[in-house]
Amino acid sequence: MKIGIAQINAVVGDFPGNVKRLVAAYRECMEAGADLVVTPEMSLVGYPPRDLVFKSQFVPKCLQALDHLAGEIRSVPLLVGYVDHHAEGRGKPFRNAAAWLQDGEIRHRIWKSLLPTYDVFDERRYFEPGESCEPIGWNGHRIGVTVCEDIWTEDYLQRPFYDRDPAAELAARRIDVLINLSASPFHVGKPAVRRALITDVACEHGVPVVYVNSVGGNDQLVFDGHSLVVSGEGKLLAALPGFVETCHVVDLDTAPEIEPPVSEAAADLYEALVLGLRDYVTKCGFSSVCLGLSGGIDSALTAVIAADALGPQNVHGLTMPSGFSSSGSVDDSIALAEKLGIRCDVVPIQSTFESVKAAMKPVFGDLPEDVTEENMQARIRGLYLMSLSNKSGALLLTTGNKSELAVGYCTIYGDMCGGLAVISDLPKTKVYEVSRWINREREIIPWATIDKPPSAELRPDQKDQDTLPPYDVLDAILEGYVEQHLSADEIISQGHEESLVRWIQRRVDLNEWKRQQAAPGIRVTTKAFGIGRRMPIVQRFNG
Repeated sequence: MKIGIAQINAVVGDFPGNVKRLVAAYRECMEAGADLVVTPEMSLVGYPPRDLVFKSQFVPKCLQALDHLAGEIRSVPLLVGYVDHHAEGRGKPFRNAAAWLQDGEIRHRIWKSLLPTYDVFDERRYFEPGESCEPIGWNGHRIGVTVCEDIWTEDYLQRPFYDRDPAAELAARRIDVLINLSASPFHVGKPAVRRALITDVACEHGVPVVYVNSVGGNDQLVFDGHSLVVSGEGKLLAALPGFVETCHVVDLDTAPEIEPPVSEAAADLYEALVLGLRDYVTKCGFSSVCLGLSGGIDSALTAVIAADALGPQNVHGLTMPSGFSSSGSVDDSIALAEKLGIRCDVVPIQSTFESVKAAMKPVFGDLPEDVTEENMQARIRGLYLMSLSNKSGALLLTTGNKSELAVGYCTIYGDMCGGLAVISDLPKTKVYEVSRWINREREIIPWATIDKPPSAELRPDQKDQDTLPPYDVLDAILEGYVEQHLSADEIISQGHEESLVRWIQRRVDLNEWKRQQAAPGIRVTTKAFGIGRRMPIVQRFNG
């Protein structure tokens, strides 16, 4: 049996465009000799559609597109993910579904059985689960079809969420192959977890598993592809590349075992951010971006990602020195722009800063200068950048990292201005790791930018470490508090200083209001600020 895997990049709600992608991939797989072609979860819809499904015409238009797609399918079947109505009985109004298309018809409809409601998922808000799992008979074979969560067993979750095991139900009906249509978002380390999961499922049930995953960025989520085929003995038969659309045909009967692909965490993080930025910008209808270049590592990394994602001709930087900016900051910004081939303009803010202070003098009186004047500078820069964005039509990128965002070391309506926070889920230590990886063969980010102590340069001789602990310490505590949900006492028991832990805890909690006004960011860790983390602003819990 030759199975074609179509790892496609769907756009949420773009039914005509997604049909074109599916037809093109189907034909490519057919030409390569596929007997059956499989596509990701909701590949006709784009994942996740969220509350679009409640719009009165969304599901009807999806079903019209499905009928149109079926008309393009010949004797080689196509498995495609879509959204269907759930009209009968009680329950939620829709189904997360897969359709078996063949000879111009919809031959079979399969309902997703296990609906995740954790982390970034909220499928029980919309969908009714399938009640049973039945194999599809085709060409003398018995095909088991599952959708994403249906194969995630309790061994790979913190606790068992479900009483059913669809893979086991299908295996008990003596299937010949198990197919999984998936939209599994990326976080660092996720591809290896999936490979282990799929291998275990294949070995447990003694059947080959064909796993096809979405690729592409949709809002804050990045889908990395990395589709797989594993034999019933646990041998890896196919491993599609990550972060690119691609098609591949694998013969389950003759494919040789291959070595698992090896990747670096920094490389995966970089590729995820490039893909996430490119798709966010282009799927939203933009063609160019702008950003502030401070001479620091965060803006430098963001600029590299943007130039790679969109082409250097579509990236415009501003470096905006004040009286507190070092000459090195401007020089490093210009050097970076020259290496990347992006435009960089120097627009000083000092005269505007002095004008704002003078305008506020009658209000402030003799009050001494403090963080207010620091924030003025950040907000002036935000004004300049938003003006450039408005005038040019370029999407403004913010450049803050996760460590700063966590503790509020950023200025609302200042450096937080923008439409996409590219590295807001990248801790500062990872910013350095990815930047050094970028420079692994030649200098792209000036080494002076990487090596100098980080500074906001909003007051004389300012350094980040005047306010924050060393970033390796800060990031370790934040990982415990934000990603692992540990209490302050539990983190202290790991050997961290009590006063520091409690200071960081309080800073994280107090700045929830600020993060909820931040631009959406690209998720690359297990717990990003945004879609997967829902904390109240008004609360008094301390633990």
